[in-house]
Amino acid sequence: MQVILLERVEKLGQMGQTVEVKAGFARNFLLPKKKALRATKENISFFEKQKAHLEAANLKRRSEAEYVAEKMNNAMVTLIRQASEVGQLYGSIRGRDIEDALKEAGYNLHKGQVEISSPIKTLGIHTTYVVLHPEVKVAVRVNIAKSEEEAIVQGEAAATASAA
Repeated sequence: MQVILLERVEKLGQMGQTVEVKAGFARNFLLPKKKALRATKENISFFEKQKAHLEAANLKRRSEAEYVAEKMNNAMVTLIRQASEVGQLYGSIRGRDIEDALKEAGYNLHKGQVEISSPIKTLGIHTTYVVLHPEVKVAVRVNIAKSEEEAIVQGEAAATASAA
């Protein structure tokens, strides 16, 4: 199925490109989230008429995301969890847990903006990413510890390691 992208989609294309995707991907993800339009003659002409407006809106959202990214740069959140003696968590840390911790720290996020490459199942400091805009991604460090005291020690160790 051919679609016209209304915004940048990672690993697919830039705004305004006509790309070929599987029907299910378009039907279940791109079209409902308003990231694309079907590439029909009517939609192509509609996109051409609205292109300047869409690009201006995209630039505005991107500049807002970059502003938030500057404030969020080098942010660290602490999560206290139970773990075994060897540092293995009883359960894992999900994106939702990190999202909730960032909201408590004062950042306004939407569902699904936290990107974790693999489940976090050990104590320590881990790096995750927050996708604020398709073109703006910021790294956030997550300090996972058994207690507040251990979290402080890990945070100080990470600060001295990054300073060196």
